[in-house]
Amino acid sequence: MLRLTLPLLALLALAACETVKGAGRDIGTAGDAISSAAQDVQSGI
Repeated sequence: MLRLTLPLLALLALAACETVKGAGRDIGTAGDAISSAAQDVQSGI
């Protein structure tokens, strides 16, 4: 039973890391877009 449980837990942990990594990239991209838009507005003033 343990031989099946440990690899399954390791797989779930790796999947969670990939999900968090992807979310971090998405949040970073959104932040870049907001920053760019703010710079465009400032340069227009």
